[in-house]
Amino acid sequence: MRILVILACALIGLFGGPARAQAPITIGFGMALTGGLAPIGKAALLAMQIWAEEVNAKGGMLGRQVKLIYYDDQSNPSTVPGIYTKLLDVDKVDLVVSGYATNMVAPAMPVMMQHNGMFLSLFGLAVNTEFNYPNYFSFTPTGGPQPKQSFSKGFFEVAMQQTPKPQTIALVGADAEFPHNALDGARTLAKQAGLKIVYDKSYPPSTTDYTPIIRAIQASEPDLVFVASYPPDTVGMLRAAHEVGLKTKLFGGGMVGLQSTAIKAQLGPLLNGIVDYDFWLPWASFATPEAKAFLKVYQSRAAAAGVDALGYYIPPFAYGYLQVLQQAVEGTKSLDQDKLADYMRTHTFKTTAGDIKFAPGGEWAEAQVMEVQFRGLQNNEVSQFTDPGTEVILWPPKDKTGSVIYPYTDAQH
Repeated sequence: MRILVILACALIGLFGGPARAQAPITIGFGMALTGGLAPIGKAALLAMQIWAEEVNAKGGMLGRQVKLIYYDDQSNPSTVPGIYTKLLDVDKVDLVVSGYATNMVAPAMPVMMQHNGMFLSLFGLAVNTEFNYPNYFSFTPTGGPQPKQSFSKGFFEVAMQQTPKPQTIALVGADAEFPHNALDGARTLAKQAGLKIVYDKSYPPSTTDYTPIIRAIQASEPDLVFVASYPPDTVGMLRAAHEVGLKTKLFGGGMVGLQSTAIKAQLGPLLNGIVDYDFWLPWASFATPEAKAFLKVYQSRAAAAGVDALGYYIPPFAYGYLQVLQQAVEGTKSLDQDKLADYMRTHTFKTTAGDIKFAPGGEWAEAQVMEVQFRGLQNNEVSQFTDPGTEVILWPPKDKTGSVIYPYTDAQH
């Protein structure tokens, strides 16, 4: 009898016994935790951690806990292929999603394609137009049949409703993946609107002095100035525009960073008059009670985590794209990449960003981009940005909270 007991104990020790938990489902990604994209990347990470905690508290997925495995991509596209190769070949994660931003999504694509992985991306603008990868899905409010144009459509819609109609436009952006795609869309829309492009140039991503660029734009005397920029150059462009005294009728369009609370507070009154895109605001029609409830949890933890205090921009989407992943896993009861991709192509997903369906190419079937104007900012206090009057939704009509103050020079005060 004693021998049987010893054998039983040995077997329990070897196999972990009936109560031993299964290994967690691992989800791997890179994320901008340092560098120019870090203010947004760190906010995304907190939202993803909240999702994981909530899912695990309810029993996980497929009866297994979930574990996030991530590395800092340093806001540097050159780090991304190595990170995703490590996640797949060394860490052997079960599922892979992208980090934040077009410039970080694109360099991960070849790695994901080599591994035949289902790839869900976060805020990648029209990345798949160059790869045509069937197992790619973009969790980004740009979309529809023309994702590049959808990003800037609101800017042109607002501009061309003015009297007299603007005649000329300047286009400028960094020499990188996101600005290339954004400016491609803007050029198409400018031509469709009959606008004459009087300036169309890019600058190195390493640029630190934007004054010569603004002076050159000013010399071309454009009615409209469309800028496709990431946070560091967005701030540099705005400061240079005020230093030079840029005179134009509409200024902004594709300036990433002006959705981040920290950058908004840093710039304060310098934002007045800017017309730019945004993806999520609590006073927009698609801001569901569920999204607002999530945001309360996020905001309660933001200070301790040292991240964006309000979380209006990326957190609802970083939480939401993992909701999509969860619904696909639970819907297929599988981690098989092809089964997940087939499910993604054929189902509608309920998320903090709204009900989402993917179209061929992996973009959202319907775009959900807003055009907003900053106004009435008096100082650098964060609390101002909870007031709908400081970020007025101009477009689309269903979300409109006010009309544009035009021209830009009249709206700066």
